[in-house]
Amino acid sequence: MAKRIIISGGGTGGHIFPAIAIANALKKIDDKTEILFVGAKGRMEMEKVPAAGYSIIGLDIQGFQRSSLLKNVFLPFKIIGSILKSLSIIKNFKPDAVVGVGGYASGPLLYAASLKKVPYLIQEQNSYAGITNKYLGKNAEKVCVAFDNMQAFFKADKLIKTGNPVRENAIDVIGKRQEAMDFFELDSTKKTVLVVGGSLGAGTLNNSMMAGLSTFQSADVQLIWQTGKYYYKSIIERYGNQPKDNGIRIYEFLNRMDLAFAASDVIISRAGAGTIAELCLVNKPVILVPSPNVAEDHQTKNANALVSKKAAVLIADKHAESELVDQTLKLLSDKELMDNLIRNIAALGLPNADEQIAKEVIKIANQ
Repeated sequence: MAKRIIISGGGTGGHIFPAIAIANALKKIDDKTEILFVGAKGRMEMEKVPAAGYSIIGLDIQGFQRSSLLKNVFLPFKIIGSILKSLSIIKNFKPDAVVGVGGYASGPLLYAASLKKVPYLIQEQNSYAGITNKYLGKNAEKVCVAFDNMQAFFKADKLIKTGNPVRENAIDVIGKRQEAMDFFELDSTKKTVLVVGGSLGAGTLNNSMMAGLSTFQSADVQLIWQTGKYYYKSIIERYGNQPKDNGIRIYEFLNRMDLAFAASDVIISRAGAGTIAELCLVNKPVILVPSPNVAEDHQTKNANALVSKKAAVLIADKHAESELVDQTLKLLSDKELMDNLIRNIAALGLPNADEQIAKEVIKIANQ
């Protein structure tokens, strides 16, 4: 009999893309599996999930706003309302199992599942578990993780190290360098740097690129620069569409991430868990600039998990504008260090995470 599965969470691409990957893997196991997503109203999952072919219901929920305590006045009411709606969703859909991938909507849905005695699995993406997942992990059947030493947050007998699901089309880079150079209209004899700050963008990375653009050009280094949704308009207004012969390519969002990875000699990135999972599988030298504006500073902890194994270079957000471009050029000139970084990050790659997680979901659904 086909299983009915709810997948909850979202808020950023780092949560949504893995969630969709898990759904696709469940469908691959049994195409009759019925899947319902639960996300947060107004967040990008409400657009991305239907585009991937799945149904989604939105909860009126938000995260805790550290920047303004006044914005949290209605948060308790939103949490209670979201739990009540989640209970209704579970009553109507009658899931055999629930999956939480993190993000605003994950907490109320998993809590409702625990009240209804519906078995659930948590996919903890980061190297440092947040408060909500630590609490909900006590009643989870399994917790799928991507980093070592997670028994500090969850019972050891619940843990399965699967890695984080990735966009398979994004990591398909082998043999594509020349295709990538042709696609971006770049010179294959020159070094190329890729800068990605997530789908929404990263102000620090963008400011660092603006501060160092002339330095890259003086060094004859090419740049593929994803600004993100929030910053693209102002950056394009400032720089315009760059002439093809200057090696600077500016995009709001990179739809061909595989070609962007394939073209790059060094990748500059934030340190979200989903991004790191992809970087460990494309095997390029990486400079990580963790965002300081996330819960429990988990991006720095994610980055340090790689740095401790000499698999990445870390530059603190507060030093990026003054150091990032110079450190990137220094890395590009150090072949031995680049080779070591490639070898060490490749050893951390965990492929097929989506399939492993899907199999665990089916197991708990069959209990």
